[in-house]
Amino acid sequence: MKRRMMLLGCLIGVVVLFAVHEYGLAQVNSAKPVLPVATISVSQALRDCKATAKYREKTTAENDRMDAEEDKLSKEIQALAAGLRAGALKPDSADYMQQYQDLLQKQAEFKIMQELNPQKKALKHQLWTEKLYKEILRITKELAAQKGLALVLAVDEPEFPMMRYEDLAMALRTHKVLYNGGCLDLTGEVIAELDKMEAKLIN
Repeated sequence: MKRRMMLLGCLIGVVVLFAVHEYGLAQVNSAKPVLPVATISVSQALRDCKATAKYREKTTAENDRMDAEEDKLSKEIQALAAGLRAGALKPDSADYMQQYQDLLQKQAEFKIMQELNPQKKALKHQLWTEKLYKEILRITKELAAQKGLALVLAVDEPEFPMMRYEDLAMALRTHKVLYNGGCLDLTGEVIAELDKMEAKLIN
């Protein structure tokens, strides 16, 4: 009888200990905060929204116009230089000096154009990217707040193979999210919001 009581007591003790252990684990697990996390491909949002397509179309036309002006001026310089070399005008004549002056002025204008145009193109692209990036940040914050997200990570996969070491070094410094399985991807929603404000962005 005593043996049965002891055995029953041991079994009850084991069950109680197991129950207490499971309860403790449940408490620990429930205490861990669940952090909803989403991701966004910023480069894809910058690249694929409708406003970017319009921007490219517009800037391509402007860049072509600048390139055409450079080409026209270059041909004018070549023609003036060829005329002076041909010897049709006497070096001490007023016409020769006028043509020589025109040549120098056009050469100076061409040099300025060659230095200034790339700067104009680069600055225009920088301002556009900055403008669009600000909107991406704003939209992302609004979507995250609406969805109750605690964190949104930028994920942009590097493209291999990389032709330059500088590109690899940049990827190593900036590519921080190596895996993001199961996270909500906001990229499509951000692009959709950007598309709604296409007219505002491009003007």
